Amino acid sequence: MFKRGFLVTFTLTLLFALLVSACAAPAAPPAAPAQESGAGEAAQPAAEEAAATDFKVGLVTDVGRINDRSFNQSAWEGVQQAAETLGLPEENVKFIETQDSKDYADNIQQFVEAGFNVIVTVGFALGAATRTAATENPDVFFIGVDQFQVPGEEIPNLVGLIFEEDKAGFLAGALAGHLTKTGTIAAVLGTDLVPPVVAFKEGYEAGARYVKPDITIISTYHPGEISQAFVDPEWGAATAKQAMDQGADVIFGAGGITGNGALQEVAAAAEAGKEVYCIGVDTDQWYTVPAARPCLVSSAMKLITPSVADLIQLAHDGNWPGGGNYVGPVALAPFHDFEDKIPQEVKDDLARIREGLDDGSISTGYGQ
Repeated sequence: MFKRGFLVTFTLTLLFALLVSACAAPAAPPAAPAQESGAGEAAQPAAEEAAATDFKVGLVTDVGRINDRSFNQSAWEGVQQAAETLGLPEENVKFIETQDSKDYADNIQQFVEAGFNVIVTVGFALGAATRTAATENPDVFFIGVDQFQVPGEEIPNLVGLIFEEDKAGFLAGALAGHLTKTGTIAAVLGTDLVPPVVAFKEGYEAGARYVKPDITIISTYHPGEISQAFVDPEWGAATAKQAMDQGADVIFGAGGITGNGALQEVAAAAEAGKEVYCIGVDTDQWYTVPAARPCLVSSAMKLITPSVADLIQLAHDGNWPGGGNYVGPVALAPFHDFEDKIPQEVKDDLARIREGLDDGSISTGYGQ
């Protein structure tokens, strides 16, 4: 009797459980409708759309302005390039132009408070403010362009994007040494308070002497403070003119808008019939300073745009390289209209020098 009652009870319990399970199971979803041709390429998973909507990138300039056609502009173009690749909405990508150096910290803080994921600060002068902000906001990624991070003092969420400006300058100097007919070249520079500017200058002089040991070089730093040194095209033009009056026939302009003033002064002289060349800096200034094209034979490039874009991509993808320094590439820009005017033996020698700089068999001497 006990066994029969147990079996009845067990059977009823099992049937009840099966009935409840059947009632609770969700109906099978309907088959997904066929997509029209091309719809699959435009569609994005909801999670990716949310991530793109949430991810924000901000950039703080130094006092050189976003459209300096050189340093700040190259960094901003890197931000824009990353935004396009990642599909970020326009409102998630912003910049703040610094009007006064005392505003560095406040400008960075605006992006922190607005919930930006990556903050790019451009220039050596923002280094201290960037380090402080990175320390206080460990959940925000910071990219400090031209901000060398001291080994042993790394901050995990801060990367210093640095370049070997001495090597880019060396190539520019070697080119100048090959091109000069007067035996005198010049450099119109930003302030010597900024190490990358010094590196450009030292490399330029070393490269020129490497190919022409007896060359005369006129190198002039801007005499003002950092806040003035890169935004003074009138001084740049006057200094370039003075150098040409002293016989310089190749002039390197390395100082943001100040350097651009030098390039345009040399270009005006070239248009007037003077046989002179100019060399740009930071980016291929053939595109950013078209007025300099009559003299612009090349530019000593720091590939800022792709380097900034790469670091933003790493932050977005969860592959942040950690604190320390990220060394971006340098190069000599194409010769453009001067391609047929540069002798093949000069091109071959520049290629040889580039290989030597890369493998260490040629030294710029900078920092030694």
